[in-house]
Amino acid sequence: MNAAKRYAIFSRFRSQNPHPTTELEYTTPFELLISVLLSAQATDVSVNKATKKLYPIANTPETIYALGVDGLIPYIQTIGLFRTKAKNIIKTCSILINNHQSTVPRSREALEALPGVGRKTANVVLNTAFGEPTIAVDTHIFRVSNRTGLAPGKTVEAVEEKLLKFTPTEFRMDAHHWLILHGRYTCMARTPKCWNCMIADLCEFKQKTPLPKTV
Repeated sequence: MNAAKRYAIFSRFRSQNPHPTTELEYTTPFELLISVLLSAQATDVSVNKATKKLYPIANTPETIYALGVDGLIPYIQTIGLFRTKAKNIIKTCSILINNHQSTVPRSREALEALPGVGRKTANVVLNTAFGEPTIAVDTHIFRVSNRTGLAPGKTVEAVEEKLLKFTPTEFRMDAHHWLILHGRYTCMARTPKCWNCMIADLCEFKQKTPLPKTV
């Protein structure tokens, strides 16, 4: 895909949604970190349902740490892998309290040192909480980048590298949110809605769903 197409794609995304953001509900960087940790292999909807009960009770490293693993589980047990996530969250709270004055660190290295935090989670926090022009590649963004030809790659790392390289600077801050929303609601895995896609004419996906017949 050439630079003109990429620019046109992001221009259309921006025109439709000038100020995109995550669908996770949060009010502080710490709440965002916990929500993103919970969102692995889970939907944002399920995470939001859990945190609506959790955050009014505990939404700081100290208050969540005070719950302990057994106290945290009842709030998050509707989410997949909740036992492992509970253990990681309690360990993360301990590290934040003891090593970071109970604040979420702004460096990638410090974030990725937290239990359960990988590159994708770190990128989400850096981008959404701290305004860094990073692009977290999840399954939706990986699919959209490959299917459209925007930034094809065989690995998540390769796709991220290409997106950071080829996404025009003016769009880099919001690219993560545009791409994930496009993958979630239009360019879906099994049945992409090519007939209702704002970038269909720019996309390099060859096996498009035929337009519905008019009567």
